[in-house]
Amino acid sequence: MNAAPSGLKAMILAAGRGQRMRPLTDTTPKPLLSVNGKPLIVWHLQRLAAAGITDIVINHAWLGQQIVDTLGDGRAFGVNIKYSAETSALETAGGIARALPLLGSEPFLVINGDIWCDWPLSKAPGLVKALQQNNARAHLVLVDNPVHHTKGDFYLDSNGQVHDNGEPRLTFAGIGVYDPTLFKSLNPDQAAPLAPLLRQSMHTGHVLGEHHQGSWLDVGTPARLGELARLLAQA
Repeated sequence: MNAAPSGLKAMILAAGRGQRMRPLTDTTPKPLLSVNGKPLIVWHLQRLAAAGITDIVINHAWLGQQIVDTLGDGRAFGVNIKYSAETSALETAGGIARALPLLGSEPFLVINGDIWCDWPLSKAPGLVKALQQNNARAHLVLVDNPVHHTKGDFYLDSNGQVHDNGEPRLTFAGIGVYDPTLFKSLNPDQAAPLAPLLRQSMHTGHVLGEHHQGSWLDVGTPARLGELARLLAQA
């Protein structure tokens, strides 16, 4: 049975061109690439629905109409989908800034559309209260560094704060809960990466995080798409 709706909104980032996944993405947007008989983005939708997170925003650019045509309003997956269209991809922070009118004034969950992770999405609603209690602007899920990104991204201290500097470094999983104020300074029509915004907030102690030690995969290449298929077949 699906959990009761949490009230938390979530955004799936699905606007990227998927250059490393070519030629598969020449005619199919990366979120619709099939993994064990199911589009990659549908795995996300079903996990969100099972966690009771049913209000979903999806941004799209490259071949985006295919995403809309395939997923519709989300009813078939137990969710309610709204779309944030981009003429050209606005990068992570820019895409979120464009979607803020759909996401509302409360903290929200964001998931990269091209990752797989078994981090329990049911934890996300509880992180909203933690953000508010700590006057924080972001909570990041961090994972062990994969072989293709051995240097990692950020340092997580023993108090659960994330820093730009420090060792050992962990890799950002592409899953975060964000307060919308993090993006208020951005032009919603201009591309903007997420990392500089996060680093600014880290310098003022406003980014929290956790180390997830379960399964995580950046599904960025055909080889890793095959790796995910094998992983899911064993589950």
